[in-house]
Amino acid sequence: MNSTEVATVSSNGGLYFNEVLFGLAIIAFIVLVVMEKRHPFREFPAKIFKESFVTNTTAFLVNNLILSTLRASSLFLVAQQFASHGLLSGLDNGPIKWVLAFALFDLAIYAWHFVSHKSEYLWRFHKVHHSDKGFNVSTGFRFHVFDLLIEIVYKCVFVVVIGVDAYLVLSIEIIELFFILFHHANIQVPNEDKISNVFITPSLHRTHHSKKRSEHDSNYGIVFSFWDRLFGTRKELVPEHIGLDIIQADNFIQLFSLAFITEVKLRKLLGWIPKGKKR
Repeated sequence: MNSTEVATVSSNGGLYFNEVLFGLAIIAFIVLVVMEKRHPFREFPAKIFKESFVTNTTAFLVNNLILSTLRASSLFLVAQQFASHGLLSGLDNGPIKWVLAFALFDLAIYAWHFVSHKSEYLWRFHKVHHSDKGFNVSTGFRFHVFDLLIEIVYKCVFVVVIGVDAYLVLSIEIIELFFILFHHANIQVPNEDKISNVFITPSLHRTHHSKKRSEHDSNYGIVFSFWDRLFGTRKELVPEHIGLDIIQADNFIQLFSLAFITEVKLRKLLGWIPKGKKR
């Protein structure tokens, strides 16, 4: 789940819940920003933090505008249409169905996140999220609009497969949003080693934003951390550097364009530049 999708969910039935819950998410965002300012886990240069924060929040606003224009609110509408179909449609609404739906949804997003790193096509869009040279709560807004659109299609298919009420889908999306803001926060969490046995925490996700591929291809979970332990993708370390190595985006235009420049093409381009003679 990402913040842009929550902002663009629209229907007569879900609009009120969307406004209230999204408002709570904004409050959580502000609280986390204040916590980062007062007690940051890691100090980033002021220039990097400013570029990161401005670019990320701009990406959120522009992506929200684009998705709203395209009426990309299909996830909620699909859930409304297919709630009576799918694997869980026969279960009565209650704690068992809610827990199963949430666990399956979180597992599906784990799988999507994993594939986004392994597929060269999907990575070209997802790497925009990893291009941030800083690590702060606003990084949770840093997504390429095509990444969001493709993910919405994937989630729509999944909603049809499991068959759950549209309001439950919206609630799950909101919880995912809270965790995305939380685990991108540049803060130190008390008893984090214990909490991270169940939930994704900033320390685990900080590893996921390392500039080294051997390190950032890990910790794909959004809410539950035990998927990574189950599938052998968990890593616990403090990365030396945050962000990708040879690609950079310091504003929204560069951020959008970054998806169309692959590392392979960039290396070839750099290879065409004549090298100075060694003495």
